[in-house]
Amino acid sequence: MKSLKLLLRFAVLGGLILLLLVPLLMIRGVIADRVSYRDEAVARVSRSTAGAQRFLGPLRYLPYKGRWPSESGVIVQAPKSLMVQGELVPVERRVGLFRVPTFTWKTRVRAQFDPLPYEAVPDRVYGQPYLVFGVSDIRGLVGTPNLTIAGRPLKLGSGSLGLAPLLPGLNAELGVAGDATAGSLAGLQDVVMDFSLNGTRSLSVVPIGDSTRVELSSSWQHPSFSGAYLPNERRIDAGGFNASWSLSALATQAQTQLAAGKMPEALSVELVDPVDTYTQADRASKYGLLFVLLTFTGFVLLELIRKLKIHPVQYLLVGLALAIFFLLLFSLSEHIAFWQAYLAAAAACIGLQFFYLAGVLRSHALAAGFATLLTALYGVLYSLLVSEDNALLMGSLLLFGILAAIMWLTRRLDWYALNDELR
Repeated sequence: MKSLKLLLRFAVLGGLILLLLVPLLMIRGVIADRVSYRDEAVARVSRSTAGAQRFLGPLRYLPYKGRWPSESGVIVQAPKSLMVQGELVPVERRVGLFRVPTFTWKTRVRAQFDPLPYEAVPDRVYGQPYLVFGVSDIRGLVGTPNLTIAGRPLKLGSGSLGLAPLLPGLNAELGVAGDATAGSLAGLQDVVMDFSLNGTRSLSVVPIGDSTRVELSSSWQHPSFSGAYLPNERRIDAGGFNASWSLSALATQAQTQLAAGKMPEALSVELVDPVDTYTQADRASKYGLLFVLLTFTGFVLLELIRKLKIHPVQYLLVGLALAIFFLLLFSLSEHIAFWQAYLAAAAACIGLQFFYLAGVLRSHALAAGFATLLTALYGVLYSLLVSEDNALLMGSLLLFGILAAIMWLTRRLDWYALNDELR
């Protein structure tokens, strides 16, 4: 019973911490709303121009018909060698406060095809062979692509014909087969297509050839390489990036997946926002409860060690000031660099805490000491934000250090005697 008052006080502080979860969760809700607005901005740009792009091709198709519709189909031939060389020219589009990375892909595709034999099958008649290029968002084509085979221009038409269930795109008719029942289509040498393609944020290329080499370059300094295959070589510096992939059909499943009617896996590069303020602000807000808990712990230690009395309302006001920091940080980061927003929000909140605590504690020295501890806490949080790979380790060490400090400071306290002192 001696410690009933002390337990009641701790219960009140616990209730205040739970109460402060409400504004912290509301701030996280605001961040989530803004993230959804940003995604809407990306979708709006994609609708008005072109979305994320996926390129596949060229492929040679040889359609055939049988006696019955179920006996009709196509023979699909992938290129023996495929070379894709291109440059991503980035352009940032603004939608309100949001910046959406878009690009124009200026590229040349060069392929070589082996001869394609086709066997005689009873009642089967082979039709007009054609080439197909798959483009996920055909609206992104700039002008008319230039297609040549061995230097001879070939006319392109809209539609991906046999590839249509997987991707839209373009097609080009080839010469009619010499024999409609059996024979061999000649090899295709130097199939070259030059074109420009607009897209939003992401470009993927399917390595469909028996041997495929892809070379991409851009002035964008923050690429993210993803998809099923990472670059064999890459360079990223202040001038942008260069990346190359060398892939064999033996090491990919693209041709097998295509034959099974599935979308083949691709290599991808994404133009990442170099300063994703929404991700950083969301990560920072996750530490809001820890900030409140550590600050309240400091207040409790002041009460216990310096015999000060701090009213629960004063705890609440300090906790609200801590919560407002995250709202200030987020709102400022939409207009200025994240580190500048962090510095301004931290300075404002630490200054407010110092001014308020100087009156509450009736000591400028104590208020300055507490402001110094808050400054160190904000510094540690910023270190956690900019060092994502080591955030868990740093956070664990921080909590261990704080717990050790609390245990050391309170190791000689007579907890049973505190009941009378807190009257």
